[in-house]
Amino acid sequence: MRNLLILLISIFFLNGMAFSQINLNKVVDRSVKKAERNVERRVERRIDKGVDNVLDKTEEGIDETVKGDGKDKKNDDKKSDDKNKGSKSDSKTEESTTNDKGAPAKDEVPAPQEPEKPKPVLEWAKYDFVPGTEIIFEDNQEGEQNGEFPSKWDLVRGNVENANFDGGNVIYFIKVNSNGGGGIVPLIRNNSQDYLPDEFTIEFDAYFTDHHFTYFLFFADYKNQKNIFRSGTEPATWSAEKYLRFKQNGADGKNIDSKTMPGTNSSTNNPGWRHIAVSFNKRAIKAYIDDTRILNIPNVSFNPTGIGLSSQNSDGKKAGYIKNIRIAKGAVPLYDKVLTDGKFVTTGIKFDVNKATIKAESIGTINYVVKMMQDNPTLRFSVEGHTDSDGEDASNLKLSEARAKAVMDKLVESGIAKDRLTSKGHGESKPMAANDSPEGKAQNRRVEFVKF
Repeated sequence: MRNLLILLISIFFLNGMAFSQINLNKVVDRSVKKAERNVERRVERRIDKGVDNVLDKTEEGIDETVKGDGKDKKNDDKKSDDKNKGSKSDSKTEESTTNDKGAPAKDEVPAPQEPEKPKPVLEWAKYDFVPGTEIIFEDNQEGEQNGEFPSKWDLVRGNVENANFDGGNVIYFIKVNSNGGGGIVPLIRNNSQDYLPDEFTIEFDAYFTDHHFTYFLFFADYKNQKNIFRSGTEPATWSAEKYLRFKQNGADGKNIDSKTMPGTNSSTNNPGWRHIAVSFNKRAIKAYIDDTRILNIPNVSFNPTGIGLSSQNSDGKKAGYIKNIRIAKGAVPLYDKVLTDGKFVTTGIKFDVNKATIKAESIGTINYVVKMMQDNPTLRFSVEGHTDSDGEDASNLKLSEARAKAVMDKLVESGIAKDRLTSKGHGESKPMAANDSPEGKAQNRRVEFVKF
């Protein structure tokens, strides 16, 4: 019995311990959960309070901005002053350039700097020169021998030779006296007769360094056409003929109805190559230097029969350089050719040698095409490139394709919708003239606009 009693007491004691442990665990769990809830509530209260503070400050800032009390500016200025005072940099600050009274320190005031002058930029957007389509004379100095007389010209006076200048072949007017270089006329068949049509264009590149350089374009071949203009009172000399004189700051003309329009854009005051272009239409003359029309004479009283070129330099140094001379016959308006032939052909779009880079002087023709397509919204063109026979067939085909695409891209860039244009190249496969002369090769280097 005693043993049984002891057994029952042990069982009761152990059960009580187990029950107490279970209750203790429950209490601990409740305490932990309660503590977690308290922490969460305190965190939430802190967050709400922080958000309220931020919103309150934002609203105060808006009110101050509306009122214009300038508190923010004062605070920013104070921060800036504190930053400058605490800086240990050796560079000069605003504080170091003032004395105790706030006045600039005489020895530390920086010297005033002159503003940079903007560089002149050529703007060809309004360039309206369109060259003739039938080439009468072409000389790009290809194959010329340095130091020899230019093979496509005849000498009138002075000393003129081929030279290499600025990376290419040029015609060099060598100084012969205080007034500069000599004069030349092109070697053209039947040059003793009037070889200029009623409509023609003349182009060449001339190098200018300063206002001392002057180039003359005469409207007669005075070596071979003396009988045309000679009279009892007019000696057969260059000075008696009609001419245009091109200078850095513009152009003027002798015996061209006393018309003078000096002054061009600022770009002609910088040393370098200038593109000179002249168009003649029955009695009217227009002259251009680079992108600027410098003469527009509606009526002249003489008939041009040929050309001559000369250079003069008043400072007694070298006389001048020219290159890329072209004379072309004017044609009927290009749109009329589209109506009659379904296409028009132009040699007025020029490219760098063996490249698809369009030369700036080509923009006149491109502007003409843009205007034509804008005025005739139904027009669609296939832009087709052609080359001369120099070089490999495959290379010429690739080059013509690239050039045609470059022209098409330029038209799109100028505002023509892309779906109105396509491009293709034919290389040297469709020549218009024999490739046995500079004029023939130049005629074959062309762009055609074929209607579709």
